[in-house]
Amino acid sequence: MVHVARRIGVFAATILLSTAALADVKIGMPAPDFTATDAVTGKEISLGAFKGKLVVLEWNNPECPFVKKFYSVGAMQTLQKNAAEKGVVWISINSAAEGKQGFMKDDAAANDFITDRTAHPTHYLRDTSGAIGHLYVAKTTPHMFVIDTKGTLAYMGAIDDTSTADSADIATAKNYVTRALQSLTEGKEVAVKSTQPYGCPVKY
Repeated sequence: MVHVARRIGVFAATILLSTAALADVKIGMPAPDFTATDAVTGKEISLGAFKGKLVVLEWNNPECPFVKKFYSVGAMQTLQKNAAEKGVVWISINSAAEGKQGFMKDDAAANDFITDRTAHPTHYLRDTSGAIGHLYVAKTTPHMFVIDTKGTLAYMGAIDDTSTADSADIATAKNYVTRALQSLTEGKEVAVKSTQPYGCPVKY
C-alpha cells in the first residue's frame, strides 16, 4: 500500500494517510488507515495495527455543548471504560484547527482534558491539520465510527438517536455505538449501520 506523508502543523506529528483517502468512506469497506502520534504516550499508533480488535473512533471537541452533554455526566467515560473492559480500542480525535473552538495547542492540553474529565480513551489524537477528519469526512462532534475486527467499517454516524445537547436525554436514547459493539461482539450483523451525525461542526 502506498502511503503519503503530510505534516500537520507546528505542534503535531506526521500523519501517514493511505491511498484510501482518495475513496469515499463506506460501510462494509476497509476503514481508511492512518498513523498518528498519541497525545498521552507520545508514541505513534497505526489504525491498521489494531486488526483483530474492535475499534471506535470518536470525534471530540471539549468545548462543544453536544460533547459536554456526554462528558459532563460521565456518560462518554462510561462508554469508553465499558468498551475497554471488552478489549475495544477507543480512539478520541480532536480535529480543531488553531484559533478554532476546541483547539489543543499541545499534548499537555489533551492530557489535562483526559484527567479533568476522567476520560478513558485508549488513545487521544490531536489532528490539528484536519487530515484524519477529512479522511473520514467527520462532520460533527461527536461523530462516531465503529470498525470490526477485520478492519471494516461497521457503523458511522450519531452516537444515539436523540439529537439534543441535554444530558437528561441520554438515559432514554438508543445508543447506536453500544448496540453496534454488542452485535459485533456476539458475531451478529449490525442492524443500524449508518445514521446522520449530530453536534457541533468539526472546527477545521
